[in-house]
Amino acid sequence: MPAIRAGVIGVGHLGYHHARNYAALDGVELAGVVDTDEGRGRKAATDFGVPLYGSVADLAAAGAGAVSVAVPTTHHFSVTMTALKAGIDVLVEKPIATNSAEACDMVHLANENGRILQVGHIERFNGAVMALTGAVKNPRFIECHRLSPYPNRGQDVSVVLDLMIHDLDIVRALSGGEVESLDAVGVPAFSEQEDIANARIRFDTGCVVNLTSSRISMERMRKIRIFEADAYLSTDYTEQEVLVYRKKPGNMPEGVTPMQWISIDALPVVREEPLKLELASFVEAVRERRRPVVTGADGLAALELAEAIIKSIREHQ
Repeated sequence: MPAIRAGVIGVGHLGYHHARNYAALDGVELAGVVDTDEGRGRKAATDFGVPLYGSVADLAAAGAGAVSVAVPTTHHFSVTMTALKAGIDVLVEKPIATNSAEACDMVHLANENGRILQVGHIERFNGAVMALTGAVKNPRFIECHRLSPYPNRGQDVSVVLDLMIHDLDIVRALSGGEVESLDAVGVPAFSEQEDIANARIRFDTGCVVNLTSSRISMERMRKIRIFEADAYLSTDYTEQEVLVYRKKPGNMPEGVTPMQWISIDALPVVREEPLKLELASFVEAVRERRRPVVTGADGLAALELAEAIIKSIREHQ
């Protein structure tokens, strides 16, 4: 089958690795890159032996049928809309847009033009999350921690849109319900928007979720813990590890303590670079014209939940 010609718009910290992976994927030809910073664009173009183009239109004219949009969030809408109007399938980094009105327009245009629109919620392709998704049955309580030192990017949006939105997408998928109520608190520290935030969400399935995200932590932490009626699952995104704690079947013998009557099993995890898996999945969706793992509608729903959390935070300040 002919190779999918893919391009990358924005080759900064993350976009560079999109280009690297496209260049290495079977069945994909990296058609070129676009960046407003000529030095950064030239480096990526040279490193991967492809042209540097000046616009999305130039990339489309060169035959690119699919692109990654890895520009700052404030430009997601304009760049993605331009690509969709040019007949190009798009993987846009998370969050899908700066607000849900923009996201709605993006989803509508993709559907209207018959284009693939995938959102870069990369944690869906983390091996630990994929193993966790297959193991969770009926979560009753979910606790998420996503902490990191202060970054040199992403300060143009709240930490809710920068970090927490990863976990919002995952808990929406795991809970299988709609939001019934939420309460949140957050504060800015070094930027003009929230740098640390906590949210508590109750879904109509009865599942309660507690999320904490910070970009002013001294250490990195990316963990999710899930409680079910008969099991406790602990997931470390960074280590790509899932441990399942479960009460052993049958009656507990005399002389045995409850903690001795718990089995601990590690789930098998595919340890592959999540970005590589994400881009391979996107390319497969483009080639087969099928629904991507994380649709534009999924990205919109996660963004709407993030907006509700930010609204709750600011109403209570």
